[in-house]
Amino acid sequence: MNYQETLKYIYERLPLFQIVGSSAYKPGIESMQAFDDYLGNPHRSFPTIHIGGTNGKGSVAHTIASVLQASGYKTGLFTSPHLKDFRERIRINGIPAPEEFVIEFVEKHKAMFDIYFPSFFEVNVAMAFEYFKQEKVDVAVIEVGLGGRLDSTNIITPELSVITNISLDHTNILGNTLSSIAREKAGIIKSGVPVVIGEAVPGIKEVFEEAATEERSPIFFAESLQSEYLGIEIINDIPVQSFCIEENFIQTPLLGIYQKKNIQTAWAAIKILQSIGFNLSKESIKEGFLRVTELTGLRGRWQKLQDNPAVICDTGHNVAGISYIVEQLKNTPHQTLRMVIGMVNDKDIEHMLLLLPKNAVYYFTKASIARALSEDILKEMAEKNGLHGKSYPSVPEAFEAAKEDASTEDLIFIGGSTFVVAEVL
Repeated sequence: MNYQETLKYIYERLPLFQIVGSSAYKPGIESMQAFDDYLGNPHRSFPTIHIGGTNGKGSVAHTIASVLQASGYKTGLFTSPHLKDFRERIRINGIPAPEEFVIEFVEKHKAMFDIYFPSFFEVNVAMAFEYFKQEKVDVAVIEVGLGGRLDSTNIITPELSVITNISLDHTNILGNTLSSIAREKAGIIKSGVPVVIGEAVPGIKEVFEEAATEERSPIFFAESLQSEYLGIEIINDIPVQSFCIEENFIQTPLLGIYQKKNIQTAWAAIKILQSIGFNLSKESIKEGFLRVTELTGLRGRWQKLQDNPAVICDTGHNVAGISYIVEQLKNTPHQTLRMVIGMVNDKDIEHMLLLLPKNAVYYFTKASIARALSEDILKEMAEKNGLHGKSYPSVPEAFEAAKEDASTEDLIFIGGSTFVVAEVL
């Protein structure tokens, strides 16, 4: 099989959550552990940093990986889902795994799929671990797929665990209260391993403290850091956000207002990594924060695609993410706001629609995956909440219509789903 045939095979052969939803989710790590045993436990060949949470874990994972890379470490990075190419999930120093490796891994091990019955994500995790072992990485940053306690990545014992925040998402799997979700996320806290908590409201903080006490894990809350937002400036024609954290000047090209908490969380993680023996200089830390998109290939976080009219996309796809997006849209200069929006059918759509601005022109659409909510149903639901516009059967058609309608002073926003953003990128 060539690369495209290999992808077609694993997409059709293995249940894929991002396409079919919760029916692909397999709770528990027993089959992941069995498949990993069969491979010879490749994850034990390199130290890891484990990143979980509801929102922000991708940004934090990429930022930590960027700092490690800038410090001279050969750094593996595992994230999900991908935006354009499956290989984005598995990177070393920002470079995706080669097509040949994906082909060879599947060819070599596909006979075992009928013995271990792994999910798509379990094969994906195993593939990443095998690649990082093969390429002899110095360290790997591993992002949780869903939840924590029962996630396939949770077979690792990391040097550091990070939990960014907790909000309501995947409630049909993780529970419908913040405390129940927090307990699932806290499952990545390991015995004696330090843990950074990015954001913890009362009631949630106690869940993490209890888990850390049980595991005798040092716990640090990033919210306790002294930090100040200094605004946006232009460096080499690139806008960056500037922060002062514990009297250190930090800049990032990640422009979402929600990045303040992610930057604090990543900073806290970096300081702990320093304390446990990682050689991270002040200069390389600053470089890692400033060059995160360049070094790791992170995309889709409040990303400007063009000017006149301005086009911005963001992968925020739950109530907490949409809340930040709406706040930032209010503070972004524009004449008419045009929203290209699509959502998947297992999200809290009603509450997200309640947050969206009523003075915008909407272009309702759907991504080309089975989980996507029909554009006509989305339009009908939106109209009940005072949101008005037209529906389009594909993301390119919706985006094209928005551009045709827009004047140079307008703002086109694309989002509601990671998969909508992926199709535009």
